[in-house]
Amino acid sequence: MGSRKGGFFTGIYDEYCYLPLYLFCGEHVLCARLRESNHDAAYGSLAEIQRVVKQLRAAWPEVKIILRGDSGFCRNELMSWCEDNRVDFVFGLARNQRLRRIIGRQLWEARQQWEQTGKPARVFAEFFYRTRKRSKGGWERERRVVAKAEHIDGKENPRFVVTSLAESEWAARALYEDLYCARGDMENRIKEQFSLFAERVSAETMRANQLRLYLSTMAYVLVSGLRRLGLKATELAQAQVSTIRAKLLKIGAQIRVTVRKVWVSMASSYPWQGVYQQVWANLRC
Repeated sequence: MGSRKGGFFTGIYDEYCYLPLYLFCGEHVLCARLRESNHDAAYGSLAEIQRVVKQLRAAWPEVKIILRGDSGFCRNELMSWCEDNRVDFVFGLARNQRLRRIIGRQLWEARQQWEQTGKPARVFAEFFYRTRKRSKGGWERERRVVAKAEHIDGKENPRFVVTSLAESEWAARALYEDLYCARGDMENRIKEQFSLFAERVSAETMRANQLRLYLSTMAYVLVSGLRRLGLKATELAQAQVSTIRAKLLKIGAQIRVTVRKVWVSMASSYPWQGVYQQVWANLRC
């Protein structure tokens, strides 16, 4: 990887790699951009979000958009653009000692509950916060922060998110547990990209490797559509694309082409015959 254009050593992964950027709306992929790895985690994200939002608003002018991401995307430039363009957001906020001191009382309460019950305890808090730095990258205004003061396995586990959503729309606990934590499903969507070989960016140039990423994304779109339409009401309706690929696509069969038909003959021992027939019926409707 070190000899390929754009591939740099990244300490997080302890290897040479690229830094792909994905945007999802549910299971639908909106962006798949290959980036050099010698940049900030949010590098290039604003331009992609501007492009996607413009297209969404062209089709649905009044649609409500909520942007969700981990702390790597908690950047003033991105949040300010969202606030100025009717886009709400909820981003993870990296911990620091100042934030920890603000929720000191809640952390103490969580510890007391844990000592009494022996079970993980959560206490939620919210406050308005602004970074102390006023230089480039510092927040230009105060923003609502929701904190989870948690005590688990005998130790503190505080987490923070920053949001443009008001308390009247999303109370602290619901905002963190129901809205922000649902971001974990997007991690599954990203993992599905790599099960379809998105990591095979072995060409010499960024341009060629971006094309490989596009091809992998197109494969995901096809298999995702198969899951949504063909596998509806079957036992594989929620299956990962790697499972669908292995059980329905990567199977042995004999293909015979005649004047009027294409015959697909599978082994009588194939265990997913019923699901295969159901997919065929669903797609014909």
